Amino acid sequence: MAAKRFPILFIAPSRIGDAVLSSGLIRALADEVGGARFTVVASALTAPLFAEVPGLDRVIIMEKRPLGGHWIALWNEVRDRRWGLVVDLRGSGLAGLLRPVRRAVHRPGGPPVHKVIEAARLLRLEQTPPAPFLFTTTETEARAAALTAGEAPILAIAPAANWVGKTWPAERFSLVARAILGPDGPLPGGRLMVLGGPDDRETLLALRGAFPRSRLIDLVGAESLLVAYAALRHVRLFIGCDSGLMHMAAAAGAPTLGLFGPSDERLYAPWGANTRTVRGSRTFEEIRARDPHLNQAICHMMELRVDAVVAAARALIADTEPDCSARALDPPGGHAAGF
Repeated sequence: MAAKRFPILFIAPSRIGDAVLSSGLIRALADEVGGARFTVVASALTAPLFAEVPGLDRVIIMEKRPLGGHWIALWNEVRDRRWGLVVDLRGSGLAGLLRPVRRAVHRPGGPPVHKVIEAARLLRLEQTPPAPFLFTTTETEARAAALTAGEAPILAIAPAANWVGKTWPAERFSLVARAILGPDGPLPGGRLMVLGGPDDRETLLALRGAFPRSRLIDLVGAESLLVAYAALRHVRLFIGCDSGLMHMAAAAGAPTLGLFGPSDERLYAPWGANTRTVRGSRTFEEIRARDPHLNQAICHMMELRVDAVVAAARALIADTEPDCSARALDPPGGHAAGF
């Protein structure tokens, strides 16, 4: 007998990185709740991440309106359904108004922890937090396999970030790519995959021009987020600034090196055993002392040296050789949701 339908309203974060870091909750619910049917509330940026969730009824795109009008619009969209569970990662009061059978609402406060653990607390899974995970169809995986077909290893680089303060110059990424993929590098003769959004094409010209077309996989604004995620399953190493693409790479199981400056690794480091971070000479606290609101239009990562990134990349490649460690998409333990 088929399980009775259990409608779940999942209100996701509006930024790609935060949405990826909390995405393991949907997988945990899909695994543990019989008959789970999902309605996901997302921003225009994050909505594509959830397009292939199994048991998906719909994705509602919610964009901010003056005077909280976006919450009123959402209320009108969802008020007529009897929800079995409302998971609200934005911490609104909507769950109380809807009166679901169960609710899991983010509440600020308490000691700061990594965002994956913070999200896991909503379902009482902080002891075995669900690793970030995005669902993809066989068609998406096939498209990614076609884009990455070939024997040479792939170095993936995503230089862009949502704020200039977190970026590292594209020219320095080019130098890192040459050092890793060159004759004396750890991946000699390898291919370069470049990722970014449509608005990044001009910025990344220097990086995309560093290698011949035969060794370049250009995904800058060219494919959907889920195809990019599936393509990252095929790479030997990912290097990028703290961004949504960095978290997507780690979720895909790629060895991931995150370049950090004005963001806190304790909260936003890429999640997984095969991930590392590197920063320049200043700590996060020292950077915040100079820019208390973290909103100045200056790059806070200029002191991060190319040789430091190359050294960290070499170490991560060595640590993730197939005979040294196996990739794991999930940490040890199950997903027994305790909500």
